[in-house]
Amino acid sequence: MERVDLEEVRIKALDQIRNGGNLTGKGGAFAPLIKEFIEAALEAEIESYLDSQERSRGNKRNGKGKKTLKSLSGEVQIDTPQDRHNNFEPVVIKKRERIMSDTLESQILSLYGKGMSFRDISSHIEEIYDMNISHTTLSEITERVIPMVKEWQNRPLDEVYPIVWLDAMHYKVKDEGRVVSRAVYNVLAIDKNGHKNLIGMYVSESEGAKFWLNVLTDLKNRGVNDILIACIDNLKGFAEAIESIFPSVTVQSCIVHQIRNSMKYIPHKYKKEFMADLKPVYKAVNKEQAESRLEELEQKWGEKYPIVIESWNRNWHKLSAFFEFEQSIRTMIYTTNPVEGFHRQVRKITKTKGVFPNDMALKKLIYLATMDIQKKWNRSIENWTTIIQQLRIKYGERMPVDI
Repeated sequence: MERVDLEEVRIKALDQIRNGGNLTGKGGAFAPLIKEFIEAALEAEIESYLDSQERSRGNKRNGKGKKTLKSLSGEVQIDTPQDRHNNFEPVVIKKRERIMSDTLESQILSLYGKGMSFRDISSHIEEIYDMNISHTTLSEITERVIPMVKEWQNRPLDEVYPIVWLDAMHYKVKDEGRVVSRAVYNVLAIDKNGHKNLIGMYVSESEGAKFWLNVLTDLKNRGVNDILIACIDNLKGFAEAIESIFPSVTVQSCIVHQIRNSMKYIPHKYKKEFMADLKPVYKAVNKEQAESRLEELEQKWGEKYPIVIESWNRNWHKLSAFFEFEQSIRTMIYTTNPVEGFHRQVRKITKTKGVFPNDMALKKLIYLATMDIQKKWNRSIENWTTIIQQLRIKYGERMPVDI
């Protein structure tokens, strides 16, 4: 093997620094040094592996192979020692490994998690590091996320979550050659320290209370014993599904969803007037005043639009739960906007994908997107110390407080 003069490499590196040249990429000074280091490490590994016990089995060196590695310092071709029995499994560079830099892999996963296609990622890496990475290699790297996704989906959870928002978003996925719809069920929570967490992400064929029951059962099995407040849309049977698993929960149906559904039944020429009469209902200072305004709304519009008024009366026990709380909590729970805001962030990343090749491809991208989004969730929400006290007064020991 032709040895590299390390002093020559050092001098070349210093010279390139002085002249503003590249240390990494094609022609960079670090590539020969990396080659020297890896080959020395492999030599030490095989010497350790071929001990007296292994040699007594008839095993010994069997020449060298060649491998091209891709790194932040460009492509490096190394000589890999081999044994006769072909049982040698190096640690520093594993068999079939072609990407040697964890940093490079992290960059690839980060780019993929931001919604970039394999083609765009490959072009980006080639432009920055002057190396070509095939779509097959990129696919293999992203496939390594699968165990992380499964572990994350099944991780243990806290015993109590003060507030959770539950909602679904929808995508297209290929299934046995057909393009089908998938519902992604997400559970966004605030923990006892006031930090946001996505505690559940599940994929199903369609959205329904029956599958939400499976989701809630899984949360229970992963350690959640209590939820104080659950904020949901107006899906039929949803509240009952939650209460069957967490019977003491306070359920708040989304006011915004209710308004949208109501306005579908109001002719355009009456929409402005109807909204002016509806607003005092959900903007009331307390539940008693809200119910008075709802009665006035029914007296004026009940005969014209009985379906709308009947819906408000039927769902009132869920729509009015937020009146039990002070304004800072009301603002948080009267709508499912927090989880919908998370969905908007995810869709910015997934919008270029069109149809996903399978369910796992969908889960991988949402997982990577979530890991990036949640970096902004490291601070507790505003006024959390005040909110804790209010929740403690209302729910007693169900609201855990670390003192």
